[in-house]
Amino acid sequence: MPLGDEEAPPKSRIGVAIVDSHPMAIEGARSWLAAEPRLTLLSTGADLETLLADGQPSVDVILLDLRSGDRLVIDKVAELSRAGRRVVVYSEDTSPDTAMSLLEAGAVAFLGKHESREHLVQSLLAAASDRPYVTPVLAGAIVADRSTDRPVLSPKEREALLLWFQSMSKASVARRMRISEYTVKQYVDRARIKYARTGRPAATKAALLARAIEDGLIRPDEIGPDARRSEPINQSGQGETA
Repeated sequence: MPLGDEEAPPKSRIGVAIVDSHPMAIEGARSWLAAEPRLTLLSTGADLETLLADGQPSVDVILLDLRSGDRLVIDKVAELSRAGRRVVVYSEDTSPDTAMSLLEAGAVAFLGKHESREHLVQSLLAAASDRPYVTPVLAGAIVADRSTDRPVLSPKEREALLLWFQSMSKASVARRMRISEYTVKQYVDRARIKYARTGRPAATKAALLARAIEDGLIRPDEIGPDARRSEPINQSGQGETA
């Protein structure tokens, strides 16, 4: 239901909509979000279609329960992603297959309903800035994925991916690497193609990050807010000259 009695948040605040059929879960998330001044809850409801039909142009992130009634809504995650929506999924089902399927469908982040307020808040903040966030549940799913085919990335492909994962735009990555934005896009696309050829597609940024961490190509501590480095990084993690 839209929260019509609340004032519109300043543009510096992140608008959140919650889609969940359990009032208790909604109230719990509401109380957690209320303690974070950078987040504003704009609407809640059990039905995704109704919530979107109400029109919430200032919603930056949708917090979506994986289960709607007796069915999973992975198809809705894909639909929302194609429409340019940022979706964070939370669920009682935290199996590795579920987590990876949701990333492939376009979810920006995934967390279990048992995880802490900090992880929920950080997932929403990261999603709003198009930054991946790896929760403990997602980290476990990545570790549990036992796929054996590992693509080999060139040092430049890895460097471009790492800078991009650190919340840089492709234009910023291009300036940092002293190459064209088109070349940055080529590096990212090449990495995706290599994963697709091994039967482990990574169509979204979050999915590509999960694959790269899983394969040891990127370390989780390299994508934190303080992880940006002053020198380019090669495949082994050592600095390399331009």
